[in-house]
Amino acid sequence: MAFYRKNIGGLHQAVRIALGVAVTVAAFAYLTGAAAWLVALGGGGFALTGLVGYCPMCAMAGIGRGGVS
Repeated sequence: MAFYRKNIGGLHQAVRIALGVAVTVAAFAYLTGAAAWLVALGGGGFALTGLVGYCPMCAMAGIGRGGVS
């Protein structure tokens, strides 16, 4: 078993992936320099949490499957 358990559902995963990719693309389209890279990394991280199905901040707060909801 992996070191994590999925704590977000399928729809939540799809929304995270879509928003993460959109933010990453928008960062490179509308920003320049270091700001573009920083915003793109944030969007990429958001999309990655959707792809994996695990949100560390949700887990710390006890939100999600097996948590408080």
